[in-house]
Amino acid sequence: MVLEHAIRDPSLAPEGRRKLEWAWARMPVLRRLKARFLDKRPLEGKKIGVCLHLEAKTALLAITLQELGAEVSITSSNPLTTQDDVAAALAEKVSHVYSWYNETLEEYEMNVSRVAEFRPDIIVDDGGDLGVTLHKKGFAENVIGGTEETTTGVLRYKAMENDGVLRFPVIAVNNAKSKRIFDNKYGSGQSVVDGIMRTTNMLVAGKYAVVVGYGWVGKGIASRLRGLGARVIVCEVDPFSALEAHLDGFEVMKMDDAASLGDIFVTATGNLKPITVKHFLKMKDGAVLANAGHFDVEVDVRGLKSIAKEVKNVRKNIDEYTLPDGRRLYLLAEGRLVNIAAGDGHPIEIMDLSFATQLLSVIFLKENGERLEDRVYDVPEEIDREVVLQKLAAENIQIDVLTEEQRKYLQQWTT
Repeated sequence: MVLEHAIRDPSLAPEGRRKLEWAWARMPVLRRLKARFLDKRPLEGKKIGVCLHLEAKTALLAITLQELGAEVSITSSNPLTTQDDVAAALAEKVSHVYSWYNETLEEYEMNVSRVAEFRPDIIVDDGGDLGVTLHKKGFAENVIGGTEETTTGVLRYKAMENDGVLRFPVIAVNNAKSKRIFDNKYGSGQSVVDGIMRTTNMLVAGKYAVVVGYGWVGKGIASRLRGLGARVIVCEVDPFSALEAHLDGFEVMKMDDAASLGDIFVTATGNLKPITVKHFLKMKDGAVLANAGHFDVEVDVRGLKSIAKEVKNVRKNIDEYTLPDGRRLYLLAEGRLVNIAAGDGHPIEIMDLSFATQLLSVIFLKENGERLEDRVYDVPEEIDREVVLQKLAAENIQIDVLTEEQRKYLQQWTT
């Protein structure tokens, strides 16, 4: 096996190792699954390409995949989300690591291409960049299957399926019940607010916070902001989500109206430009802009630059845009994913669940992928349930079990 790495500084590995040790101690589900499969080595001989935010929890998933027999090639799914010390520690454990913090767009695309040119049998993707690159390079035909971590990536793969160009099956890990409820809601809720707070060091209580999008991610963010004392406004395009936000006790209004009220804006739509120039022109002096969506397309950064008379960095991960009338708007993490570009991402215990689902889905693809059609699949129910049962067991939580009489009752149509 040829080892190849492109990382910033191997000497950073000791600090990275400490991060891995800290995280591993808090990932009981992944530990349990590794122990179950270690002797069987179910991924023996398979090449796995990984494109995920490269920090400690991701590194531990990659190490587990390699220890279960795979040859792993990994890069980050965002130019700003690699932790260089973790990448250095990971390079001691897996075959190929191509990633460093603050890559240029060209460097980012080069590193994704390196993983694609590895010709993986199975991929673990976050946002769809690796899968799309495999298709563009003509390497997709021999891929057994892939898993997708986030909403944005699932939407891209569904679009490929609808256009008839998808060339391997994809398991939408993002759509698993365990992922939507725990990762998207609780994980994003805590980590996004943490990213904003640690970057700005500002008080949240008493401020108007505008959450754009009230899906699972938006729900978590809105809830946590309210818990810190913010007055939360929700902007939505979906009538059902808007009514849900209203009944949850949030103010609901159009972005055109919220723009002049907000002190903090957080986008969580997975869509293009919910905040644009017309909104910037209405915002208060000092308004903070953050994005919780996968790609840096939700806050119209190009539009913001076009109307600013001056742009300067005023603090790590904070750029100040001064408008012609002197008002200042503050963009966090260049409009990229604030919880990981300006923080440590989701809590360890949350990613333990998501990466356990990834691991079981990869093993499922290895065993069944060649029999699947080239389309997007939900996570098999037995995998989804197994992950949560393992977590309950790790927490020493016991639950009731249906009796045979109860099972029969639920299956009959007469009373």
